[in-house]
Amino acid sequence: MVEITESAQEYLIELLSKQDDKNVGIRIFIADPGTPMAETCIAYCRPGEEVADDERVEYEGFVAWIDDRSQPFLVDALVDYAEDRMGGQLTIKAPNSKAPQVSEDSPIEDKINYVLHSQINPGLASHGGMISLVEVVNKDIAVLQFGGGCQGCGMVDTTLKDGVEKTLLEQLPQLKGVKDVTDHTFTENAYFP
Repeated sequence: MVEITESAQEYLIELLSKQDDKNVGIRIFIADPGTPMAETCIAYCRPGEEVADDERVEYEGFVAWIDDRSQPFLVDALVDYAEDRMGGQLTIKAPNSKAPQVSEDSPIEDKINYVLHSQINPGLASHGGMISLVEVVNKDIAVLQFGGGCQGCGMVDTTLKDGVEKTLLEQLPQLKGVKDVTDHTFTENAYFP
């Protein structure tokens, strides 16, 4: 799944040795997996900060926790460290992090992101807008945030009900509705037709 090169392991061991708690490991995850905004992350993971379904991977000198939901997007991922004139740089390459990995068994969040980024956001982009998923509550309400030209636009209610909600409910019948948590009083970049 995630390959951590020997040089990266040595670098991580050195970083972790500077922590107060010698049991601190790392956690590897992808924020917004399967979307154009996907970002592969490595963070310190103190004892108890790992998530119940994270996969534990033992390396010589440290433990890595791999986020369960991120695993399909971390296939062929590589963590490397290369020294340079400035000291060195840790790099993470995850070629599948932005690729939608949607199937019948995929989590509802992945399915919503797929519809948002493949069907809804391309249309909103012509107005400089976009929508992102914040969370799913009660397993059937998508909490969304508008951005760009959609934030503060006077047509946002129409876009939400007649466009976004209608499309999501047609594509994902397990959803019962959507909720907008955007502060639309900020209108600096709003699109006005």
